[in-house]
Amino acid sequence: MKELKSLNCRTAPKSVMPERIIQFGEGNFLRAFVDWIVFNMNQKTDFNSSVVVVQPLEHGMIDRLNGQDCLYHVNLQGKEDGKSVDTTTRIDVISRALNPYTQFEAFMALSEQPDMRFVISNTTEAGIAFDATCKFTDRPASSYPGRLVQLLFHRYQYFNGAHDKGMIIMPCELIFLNGHRLKECIYQYIELWKEDFGNDYEGFKEWFTADCYVCATLVDRIVPGFPRENIDEIQHKICYKDNLVVKAENFHLWVIEKAENMTVAQLQEEFPAHKAGLHVLITDNEKPYHMRKVTLLNGPHTVLSPVAFLGGINIVRDACEHPLVGKYIRKVQFDELMQTLDLPEEELNKFATDVLERFENPFVDHQLTSIMLNAFPKFETRDLPGLKIYLKRKGSLPQGLVMGLAAIITYYKGGKRLDGTPILPKDDQKIIEKLEELWSTGDTRKVAEGVLAFDYVWHEDLNKTIPGLTDMVKEYLDLIQTKGMLEALQSIL
Repeated sequence: MKELKSLNCRTAPKSVMPERIIQFGEGNFLRAFVDWIVFNMNQKTDFNSSVVVVQPLEHGMIDRLNGQDCLYHVNLQGKEDGKSVDTTTRIDVISRALNPYTQFEAFMALSEQPDMRFVISNTTEAGIAFDATCKFTDRPASSYPGRLVQLLFHRYQYFNGAHDKGMIIMPCELIFLNGHRLKECIYQYIELWKEDFGNDYEGFKEWFTADCYVCATLVDRIVPGFPRENIDEIQHKICYKDNLVVKAENFHLWVIEKAENMTVAQLQEEFPAHKAGLHVLITDNEKPYHMRKVTLLNGPHTVLSPVAFLGGINIVRDACEHPLVGKYIRKVQFDELMQTLDLPEEELNKFATDVLERFENPFVDHQLTSIMLNAFPKFETRDLPGLKIYLKRKGSLPQGLVMGLAAIITYYKGGKRLDGTPILPKDDQKIIEKLEELWSTGDTRKVAEGVLAFDYVWHEDLNKTIPGLTDMVKEYLDLIQTKGMLEALQSIL
């Protein structure tokens, strides 16, 4: 067998482009999502930009990145228009990677580069936080927002507050309105360190407010990461020994809410992803798209999982392809949840169809039991709002969602499936104990009433606030108990 070449800029071509993006984070998600998007923008538009990666934690993987001259491959797998997709692309947009804990001067020098325009981050949900113990003189500040303020203040001073040297900041942390939270933290640090800024305090604050643009974003791509199970096959296919391959689904969506001090057109001009045919949507309001994702991606997941599992199925793809459960999933998706959203129907249809293709990904065996973790809180945030809106708009309860709730309640009874598979609910111990107590009565009305009145989950008594729900839940619990999950499902399809 032919020996594989090491992957670096001596064995593979690498583009040289102006460094215009500072990226806090070197993990799988950013490399398979943001850097893949930048690569496509460079290929298909005149964006012509490279990325400098800044390691957010003291110990990370930039040595491995630099060891390959920041070259790596992204392996996309999934379904598109009913066909399997399996592609591998070499990404060359990262110019270099820095550790601010050992290269603080080099990190700060990034702010002196006139072409720098964007800051992108994924420092986990805990990364966007204010720490009052941070000092301006720390090298670097312990928090990501603190390090960002250090960088921005140095840039403000270096360029004498030039209006065209502000930064466009696009966090990718999985927090609703992440940009709003980051901006709030930045202002907190500006106030905390005002004495350090001295006479530049007012000017810097005004420059940040007027000339820097903090955007909220919504990111969506499943990135399993390094493909250990078939890395040998991939490496022989690409003819390189690449130890940084990232596996991801082919679907991608990036919704970017423009900053309040700029227009959609301005951001599109500076970040022309739409010209590259990418699913990057620049808008003045991210919230409807956040609701769309939670409702049409997370919502169906939450109810299909107990229904399918109790019906003898183990993975999401098989649930979608099952003649009965697949029909149920489509009922919940298109006939119920989609009816509760306010975006254009054509747009919702496209997203809902894409979601089903993602569920049917032939390369991912997504276990239903993993989705069942903490199922009651998930239903409360993902499905209950849609149930209420559907009732208000249609005047009747959505049968599929209520059947899903009854299936969750049944799953939490425990025991075994008909084929002998153990049913092992995992949740907050208080919820587990409450369901054990209710099921021990042997009375499905008491079970329904007790669950719906459980303030710890719903923060209200659903027996009182949602007319008819108690009777329907009891009816579906009885059907599942007496006829089994699949026959109970048949009654509503």
